[in-house]
Amino acid sequence: DRSGPCRPADARRAVERAVTGRGADGPARYDARALSDAVLVASELTTNAILHGGGITDFRVDVVGPGVRLSVSDRSHDLPVAVPATDDQGRRRVGGRGWPIVCRLAHDVRVADLPAGGKCITVLVPLS
Repeated sequence: DRSGPCRPADARRAVERAVTGRGADGPARYDARALSDAVLVASELTTNAILHGGGITDFRVDVVGPGVRLSVSDRSHDLPVAVPATDDQGRRRVGGRGWPIVCRLAHDVRVADLPAGGKCITVLVPLS
């Protein structure tokens, strides 16, 4: 499934549709926790593209073998970073947990520059 700019809620629904209604083969094999992980990763990637990447320029979701491949493109060349949970004074920071969540739940995380500008983050989230 490919679409233009979307909201995190759109991305979550697209992942649910792709996994639960998989083509002629019927639904993909998955467990509820794995689907929840894939939905969360889609939400975090799209939220990060909106907040830090200048907006979503492309979103793709494909069920491939035992997982879900998600690709989110944005306008920024800046690489995602994990920020410490606390600042220099030991106070808890708001936000900053999305990229670590993505890296913990997804496999084969790739970040690629796009020829027309921006970047594409592609990940594979296992379904079992």
